[in-house]
Amino acid sequence: MTFTLVQVALGGAIGAVLRYLTGVGAVRWLGIGFPWGTLIVNIAGSFSMGVIVVMLAHLSGNRFAPLLMTGLLGGFTTFSAFSLDAATLYERGDVGLAAGYVLASVVLSIAALFAGLLLARSFAT
Repeated sequence: MTFTLVQVALGGAIGAVLRYLTGVGAVRWLGIGFPWGTLIVNIAGSFSMGVIVVMLAHLSGNRFAPLLMTGLLGGFTTFSAFSLDAATLYERGDVGLAAGYVLASVVLSIAALFAGLLLARSFAT
């Protein structure tokens, strides 16, 4: 159990740092006014989850799930931040932008997960 907790903690720390750096990079690249960083990490995290699920199953590597899935991707993706961003857009009167953000986040993240599954499965066969 202790080893599993260390895996989750280590993965979470790495994921959180990557999320922060993605947010900083998104602001520098795309500017402020829309939560680009959160959208990017949710899509990338969903894609990565699809790839990791297939690869761990194919390689009998489920012992790495706490590190990679719970820790790394749990620290990287930001659906709690997503919820706050959506509420902030709504509360400042940007109802259409808030709705578009919610729709884009959910649809593109699920699509990215399927893309990750397809990509990983193409290499696994």
